[in-house]
Amino acid sequence: MMIQDMVVLGASGDLAARYLLPAVARLHAAGLLDERQTILGIDRDARDDEEFRAAARARLARKAPDLSVRDVQGVTDRLRHRSADVTDPAQLSAALGDLTGPAAVYLALPNTVFGGAVRALAASGLPAGSRLIVEKPFGADLADARQLNATIHRSFAEDDVFRVDHFLAKQTVLNVLGLRFANRVFEPVWNALHIAAVDIVWDENVALKGRAGYYDGAGALKDMTQNHLLQLLALVAMEPPTSTGHRDLRDRKIDALRAVRPPAPDRMGALTRRARYTAGHLDGRAVPAYVDEPGVDPRRDTETFAEMTVFVDNWRWAGVPFRLRTGKALGRARREIVVRFRPVPHQPFPDTAPANRLRMRLDPDTISLDINLNGSGDPFCLERVHLNARFPAQQLPPYAHVLLSVLHGDPTLSIRGDEAEEGWRIVEPVLRAWSAGDVPMLTYPAGSDGP
Repeated sequence: MMIQDMVVLGASGDLAARYLLPAVARLHAAGLLDERQTILGIDRDARDDEEFRAAARARLARKAPDLSVRDVQGVTDRLRHRSADVTDPAQLSAALGDLTGPAAVYLALPNTVFGGAVRALAASGLPAGSRLIVEKPFGADLADARQLNATIHRSFAEDDVFRVDHFLAKQTVLNVLGLRFANRVFEPVWNALHIAAVDIVWDENVALKGRAGYYDGAGALKDMTQNHLLQLLALVAMEPPTSTGHRDLRDRKIDALRAVRPPAPDRMGALTRRARYTAGHLDGRAVPAYVDEPGVDPRRDTETFAEMTVFVDNWRWAGVPFRLRTGKALGRARREIVVRFRPVPHQPFPDTAPANRLRMRLDPDTISLDINLNGSGDPFCLERVHLNARFPAQQLPPYAHVLLSVLHGDPTLSIRGDEAEEGWRIVEPVLRAWSAGDVPMLTYPAGSDGP
C-alpha cells in the first residue's frame, strides 16, 4: 500500500533541499505520486504554509531547474509546515495532530538527534503502520549504532525502517546483480581462483562545497566507506540469493559483510592510507587547502581521502584483496568497480598479455571488459580490445527510486540494522589506528591524482 502522508523532520535543512524535495518533484513529474499525497514539514522555524512553500519553490529552482513551473507547483501545493522541537514529545504530538493514517517519517536531521527524535515519535501517538526513514550516517560508531537500533526497534518493526543509501538504486549498482547472477559466463569465474583483486573507487573532483558543518566531524572514511563503499563490496562479494526479494538479498549481503576482515593493527600502515588536500586548482578555479576552508577546525585532523584494503574470509574470496578508495578535490571523477582477473596459467604467445579486467563505471553508467585478441598484423601478436556498453540514463534519479520504494513499503533498497552495525565493525579498527596516529596523515594538492 502506498503511504499518502509524508512527514519531514528537519524540513528546512540542507538534506531536504538537496535530495528529498527534488526526489519528490521527480516522482510527481513522472506521475508516480498519489493525488492525495501530502508532505508535512516540521522544524523549529516559525513560518506558515505559504512561506514554507515559497522557500521550497526557490530551492527547487536551484536544485532542479529543468522542472516545469507546473511540476514545481504540483509539489509545493502538497506542502504544509508546523513549528516544533522534534525531540519534544508534546510539541511533536501537537504538530502531528492532523495525521489520520500511517505516515512515512523522514529524519532529515543530524545523526546526533536521531535517538531523541525517535523517542519523541514513539511518545507522540504516531498512527500504526507508519514507516521511519533514516539518513546516513547511522550512528557515530558501533556502540551508538547498536543503541540507535535498539531505540528504533522499541517502536518500529525492522521492515518499517528504511536506512537510506541511494547508491543501492544506481543503475550500474543494480546491474552488478544482473551481471553476476543472470550470465553463466561470469558466475563460474567469480571467485578467488580466477579473480586477483577488486577495486571499489569513488573519487570526487569537487571540494568541500560548504559542507564543513557535517564533513569536518565525519571525514572520508565515515562519510563514504562505512556505508556506500561497503554496500558495493557486499553486492560484489555476496553469494547467489534465492530470489530478488528483500529478505534473500539482504541476508546474502550481511553474510558477505560478516566475512570481511579489517586490517590487523600491525598492518594498518600497509593496508590503509589517509590524506587531506592542500591548496590547488579544480577546473581552473583556485581551491584553498582543506584546513583553510570556512568552518573547518584543523585540530580535528579530518581526512578528505581514505583508502583501506580488506579481505573477505570465506571459501569464495580467500586471499583476494578488496581495495576501497574515496577522496575529495581530486583531478578527475572516478566512480567505478574494477574486477581484476588473474592471468592465464600459460601463454604460448611471444609477448605476455595483460590479465582481463572488468570495469563497472557508476557515473556515467557503463560496463567495459578488456580482453586480448590476435592482432591485425602478425597473427601471433596480441592486441588489447575493450568491449564497452553504455546504458541510457535512468528515468528516475536514484534518490527518487529509493523514496518510491519507501512509499510502497519495499525495503529492498535500504540497509538493514545488522548491515549498518557490520559497517561500523569493519571501519572502527581503522578509525582507532588513525586517531592514535599509527598511520600518518598524507597530503595532496587539490586537482591532483591524490597522495
